[in-house]
Parts: sequence; structure tokens; C-alpha cells
Amino acid sequence: MGKKVKLELCSFSLNSSLVAQNDGADRIELCGGFLEGGTTPSIGLVKKTLESVEIPVYVMIRPRGGDFIYDDTEFQVMKEDIVEIKKLNPGGFVLGLLTAEGKIDTVKTKVLMELAHPCPVTFHRAFDVCEDPFEAIEDLIVLGVENILTSGQQNTAEAGIELLRQLVIKANGRINIMAGSGVGESNVLKFLEAGVDAVHFTAKKAIESNMVFRKESVKMGDDHIDEYINYEADPEKVRKVKSLIQS
Repeated sequence: MGKKVKLELCSFSLNSSLVAQNDGADRIELCGGFLEGGTTPSIGLVKKTLESVEIPVYVMIRPRGGDFIYDDTEFQVMKEDIVEIKKLNPGGFVLGLLTAEGKIDTVKTKVLMELAHPCPVTFHRAFDVCEDPFEAIEDLIVLGVENILTSGQQNTAEAGIELLRQLVIKANGRINIMAGSGVGESNVLKFLEAGVDAVHFTAKKAIESNMVFRKESVKMGDDHIDEYINYEADPEKVRKVKSLIQS
């Protein structure tokens, strides 16, 4: 309970990144593809965010939504994204690759980490769908990964809190365990008590579109998505969680 727990905001826009900067986040995970759970952001978003904030910005490297096994063409894209984004001097990178058997893809991960060096790397929630989390954590330590973002292999971190406790013990200071998925002011103290090194959340707030004319019969994406709602980080939520961590 005495250690400093970092607060990471998952941001999908420049506006949310500015909220992170101004309202107490220690670090940003910068993503595109909100509806896919986070994909590689545009180079424009990366550039403007890095120009606009001073806290570390870790950039997501994920070419698509879905699973975490990538073919050669996708892997080539991931490598090129790291090379180009690294030129902008980000704080770090976020990635996650698995084999078809649910193991950490140590071969491809090592290649990406070498390209990213000396930028630190977070292994994202691909960890939550690997076969053996205790084997996986050792593989990631050997690779030199800095952080693991995990919900304890459950849909929410609160549901996975017992595994989070075990992962903290297993890590023993060799790698940082960051709790994410469903984290907020109502439960953040539970994760601090569990001993995690960081908490990760979006602090999302639904914002109604400014469109007045709406052709509801035409969809640009999935039928279940409301295309007239956007999501941004809520400054009040960020401030409340930060206050709870500090207290």
C-alpha cells in the first residue's frame, strides 16, 4: 500500500490525452479503434499528442481488432509502425502477440522489442487470453517487458482480482502488473490493496453527436453501434481516481 501506484489513461483522441495531462494521469496509452478495443492510432494523432503533453505516451501497436495471432503481412505492418512512430520519440509502446496455442509469441515479440528499444514496452490484454498466465509472465520477464496490462483473465479486473494478487506475488518486482478493464472510482482501492503497480482506465463519458440531420436508416459500421455517440475521457472521473490513489 505504501508504493506509488501509477494511473494510466487509455486515450483515443487528442482531447482525452489533454484530460490525462491536466487532470492527474501519470501516463497515456494512446490508441485508435475504440470499438475494436484499441488499435494502432494514426500518425497524426500520435504526433499531435506528443507535441501537446509532457507525461509519457505509450503507443498501441495493433493492426486490427480480434485475436492476437498475426500473419507475416500484419507483422510487417507492426514493424513498420514501430519504426515510424519511434522517430517521434514516444514514451513507450504497447503490444501483444500470441501463438495459435495460446502461448506468448516470444519470437515475434522479441523482434518488435528490439525495434522499439530503448523505449519500454507494455504487453496488453492479449495476456488475458493466454493459456497459462504464470508461464506467460516468466516469458515476458525474460523478454524484458516493463508492464503487463491485465484483468486477471476475466472480463473485468474486479472479477479477476484473485489472479491479480497472485501475479503481483509471482512478479516479485521483476515486472509491473497493471490492472485494467472496469477500473473506476468505485473499485480502485481494491486494486491498490491487491498490490498492483498501476491501474488503467478510459474514464469514458458518452458525448452526443452535434449532427442535427441524421439518416438513421444508413449505417457505416456494425448495426449495434450508435454512430451518433462519441466517447471522451471525463476529467472528473480522472481526478476522483487520482485522489483515491493519492489518499
